[in-house]
Amino acid sequence: MVTIVPADLTDTRVIAFLEEHLRDLEPTAPEESRHALDLTGLQAPGVRVWTAVDEDAVVGTVALAALEEGHEELKSMRSDPARRGQGIGRALLEFALDDARSRGVSTVSLETGSDDFFVAARSMYMRAGFRECGPFGSYRDDPNSVYLTREI
Repeated sequence: MVTIVPADLTDTRVIAFLEEHLRDLEPTAPEESRHALDLTGLQAPGVRVWTAVDEDAVVGTVALAALEEGHEELKSMRSDPARRGQGIGRALLEFALDDARSRGVSTVSLETGSDDFFVAARSMYMRAGFRECGPFGSYRDDPNSVYLTREI
């Protein structure tokens, strides 16, 4: 049974899962177009991180990072590749949106890749009510990025 809990960013299993996420992204875009947070970025003030765990295994991560009053960014969204298609990503997304909503956040946005690697993720976000938008926060137009947003 998968449970979503606050991430322990000192847990070696969580660290390994997050490092694998960064490695997965390396071939999808040049370095300047990869915007995933590393461990230090996830530990920054204003960032909330959760893991999906199944018994002792980390099977997913999600984070929310504050942008401005009422607006947060979805970050570090990843499901274990061996477990994709089992609803873990959708559960993490709904959990993060519920958390944001409970704290009075009105808008959640995200940046994801334009590469084919991200097709399933983009489809999941669109099914969850996200729509394409322009760059937000410190992002700039980039052919390697797709920007999505949703009012909650």
